[in-house]
Amino acid sequence: MSEITVQYTRDPLKRSLLWLTLQMFCRLMVTLLFRFRAYHTENVPQTGAVILASNHQSYLDPVLVAVALRRPVGFLANAYLFKGKFFGWLIRSLHAFPVERGKGDRAAINTAIEMLNRGYALNVFPEGTRTVDGSIKPLERGVLLLARKTGVPVVPIAIDGAFDAWPRKRKIFRPYPIHVIYGKPIDVNKMDSQQFMDSLEREIRRLHQELVNRRAELMM
Repeated sequence: MSEITVQYTRDPLKRSLLWLTLQMFCRLMVTLLFRFRAYHTENVPQTGAVILASNHQSYLDPVLVAVALRRPVGFLANAYLFKGKFFGWLIRSLHAFPVERGKGDRAAINTAIEMLNRGYALNVFPEGTRTVDGSIKPLERGVLLLARKTGVPVVPIAIDGAFDAWPRKRKIFRPYPIHVIYGKPIDVNKMDSQQFMDSLEREIRRLHQELVNRRAELMM
């Protein structure tokens, strides 16, 4: 397996000019196209490492998780996205690093742990892949490994509407309201492994249902 390297050239707690510029552009676009709303961003710690664990509805999700936050977010991206010279440079500059899907990529796990040890906010999708029908699938235990190895808090996040806007079998998105909500951090050190996984999944599902209810109220 090839070695994965990440350039730690920026403060993980401060948004670079590139990050701020793209964040402003993306916030404008998701607001115009999807009537985007974010709830309880104050639940994401402003200092120190944290794992942001969200359900996974569409290609839009990494942007949706990060676009309303006041700190940069690191994330895993499929290794093939780094093959293009410009796009690979761009997403690396935005704190992305490659992962070989389905290959037990130990190098990627080690890099994720290293990023957390350096104080990054790291976005993960514990379902492992995008939903095929809009439902939330059982969570994989990679998020548990990262939390146990680093001891950092895990913020559960729910996204609603992104599946309707851009399901995995659709080639292009369509306008549809998208909302994101951030839950209170979960401390992996205060529970056993199964309790942690059950608590995280239960909270993501609860938050998602809260968004569904909010959307129903807005449409009344």
